[in-house]
Amino acid sequence: MIKKNPQEWLKVTKNGLFVVPGNFFIDPNIASDMAVVTHAHADHARSGHKKVIGTPETLEIMKVRFGEAFSQSPYGLEYGRKLTVNDVTIWLAPAGHVLGSSQIAIEHGGARVVVSGDYKRQRDPTCSPFEAVNCDVFITEATFGLPVFKHPKAQLEIKKLLNSVDLFTDRCHVVGAYALGKAQRIISLLRESGYHQAIFIHGALKKLCDLYVEKGVDLGEIITVPDSRKKTGKLDLEGQIVIAPPSAIADRWVRKFGDPVIVMASGWMRIKQRARQRNVDLPLVISDHADWDELFQTFHEVGAPEIWITHGREEAIIHQANLEGFKAKALSLIGYDEEGA
Repeated sequence: MIKKNPQEWLKVTKNGLFVVPGNFFIDPNIASDMAVVTHAHADHARSGHKKVIGTPETLEIMKVRFGEAFSQSPYGLEYGRKLTVNDVTIWLAPAGHVLGSSQIAIEHGGARVVVSGDYKRQRDPTCSPFEAVNCDVFITEATFGLPVFKHPKAQLEIKKLLNSVDLFTDRCHVVGAYALGKAQRIISLLRESGYHQAIFIHGALKKLCDLYVEKGVDLGEIITVPDSRKKTGKLDLEGQIVIAPPSAIADRWVRKFGDPVIVMASGWMRIKQRARQRNVDLPLVISDHADWDELFQTFHEVGAPEIWITHGREEAIIHQANLEGFKAKALSLIGYDEEGA
């Protein structure tokens, strides 16, 4: 059987990547008749699609984030189970990004294409690890697609946080972490490092933390930061750790902690200027995306002769991939940002 060239049946549109014979989009950026969603970050998962296909966990997170009516017809597809849509077979494999995140394997005309979605290769106790899937075309993100980005082990960064807590016992540590995935990962890593005290969280994190616990992720004792304050207007959380969305650490909300140590957990903390711009006292380089070395590790493991890049730092990736014998090109899809970095 002669393979059909995936370029003939995969099209880049204003709404995202369109699988022509299946008549569905992957992570479309506006409401569509049918969407296959890699994970539940808001730049990939949106409400209003008539039919949404994703892992059961992704659909549950979308329900928490967007409400019960996020889709007319949600369809949960477990990892590894195949589904035929028109003349296309799709199945999902773990991406290691956040709870329920998946790569999408698409088989048509004798060819297999894998769309990575966002992914990471470091271990994460809160989600299934990335699985390399052999394919003819690997469609990858490249959020950290520059040689400067080499993420340290997350546990080493957590030790920096705990050392600071031990040093500044009279100050609260407020950690900026994305609400989906990063916050729960930070809490789990703290537990693995032996920190068993209560961890305080911003109210915006509660529903997602509750869902993670419901799905079997042990977060230990977590307490939502109360609205009540002392007469001074401050909360007495000296020596404690508070996890909050990045937006909260730049907001008046953080003033209730007096003189906190401002911490930010993100792959972008590798860039010192970004840390200074956010007035971060303690930058933690903890990312939920693959770094430069991990991207190329993945390319070689999946064995795809062609690498297509959806978004991120494409130029350096294309140059190096070509040097290493791959045929690489940029798709330049729009609508994706840094959520979960």
